Amino acid sequence: MAVLKPFKGLRPPKEIAEQLASRPYDVLNSNEARIEADGNPYSLLHIIKPEIDLPVSIDEHAPEVYEQARINLDIFRENGWLVQDPDECLYIYAQTMNGKTQYGLVGCAGVTDYLEGIIKKHELTRPDKEEDRMKHVRVTNANMEPVFFTYPAVEEIDTIVNQIVTTEAPEYDFTSADGFGHHFWVISDKKIIAKLTDLFSKVPSTYVADGHHRTAAAALVGNEKKISNPNHNGDEEYNFFLAVHFPSNQLTIIDYNRVVKDLNNLTKNEFFNKLERVFIIEEKGSDTFKPTLLHNFSMYIDHKWYSLTARQGTFNDHDPIGVLDVTILSQLVLDEILDIKDLRTSKRVDFVGGIRGLGELKKRVDSGEMAAAFALYPVSLEQLINIADTGNIMPPKTTWFEPKLRSGLTVHLLD
Repeated sequence: MAVLKPFKGLRPPKEIAEQLASRPYDVLNSNEARIEADGNPYSLLHIIKPEIDLPVSIDEHAPEVYEQARINLDIFRENGWLVQDPDECLYIYAQTMNGKTQYGLVGCAGVTDYLEGIIKKHELTRPDKEEDRMKHVRVTNANMEPVFFTYPAVEEIDTIVNQIVTTEAPEYDFTSADGFGHHFWVISDKKIIAKLTDLFSKVPSTYVADGHHRTAAAALVGNEKKISNPNHNGDEEYNFFLAVHFPSNQLTIIDYNRVVKDLNNLTKNEFFNKLERVFIIEEKGSDTFKPTLLHNFSMYIDHKWYSLTARQGTFNDHDPIGVLDVTILSQLVLDEILDIKDLRTSKRVDFVGGIRGLGELKKRVDSGEMAAAFALYPVSLEQLINIADTGNIMPPKTTWFEPKLRSGLTVHLLD
């Protein structure tokens, strides 16, 4: 059963929360982070992307970069920009996008839960990316950014959360530059905390929705600390890591699309002839076409949109991986026709989150940068949970969640 542990959050004063909260470290590069944090000493990017405070030429994985993260965290604490709550609390973090609000419970997940498979994942992680975040956790001795979890919705938990958010004013309440609303409540009532943790202890599993590398890094560092502590008793803060838990009935996965640089030396006619063997092709003209059901794809090439519907017999609806549209596209088009074998390493394919819209696909093809674009019908949360429950792994770049969690509304210290 899953752990939800209250903790003494390290949080910004209300008056600077909006300025301090930042986008996650992995959604912007160093140059973008420098621009975004320019003129804003409060931005958490100074800690989670600390290379922005060092010469532009520095390797972002250099030891000095991680040390700068520790220095900057110390400065934030000394300046009172991050202040620790005196008592253990739970928190509610809500996000609003397109008029819809989703409410997550902020608390610590268990390192043991991750290592024993109670926290389930659906993506593979890369050791180099794990090690990068592990170094950051080791040096700062903190989980600076939360991971994004989901869990099977529990009506009684939903009721308690709803009562809090409808009767109490949020501690933080702002709209970020991208138009998303961010709302944050502190739960300090010990009876409510006890009730929520008890209810959560009956949840059989939780699922990593976004942040697989941060999750793995947090759990592995926690386990390192356990092994190196001869007096370990299981109650130490390093046994837990920061997570926002959203009920499955509130989340939506949006599409994650593909663009390819070339047609593998095929002419357009040759490419279409190969496509017709496995897809029913319908020309849609210049008006943007978006897939509306499973196994239907949108393709943009040579200034026109097309509908591609996978022919019966080309996929297996009884295989949790084979049924996914990312699998169908990868096997039937990217691999067999375009000879793109490894989506993790190939430079001939790129991925575009659905939040950018299909206009971004058209733009990249029309510019000549890409030869063709493919839009997919999004994976369902039920499919994600089914894949995780069966121990399967999704193909790369399958799920895209929005809005992204803002980092810095609360931080978890490991001691």
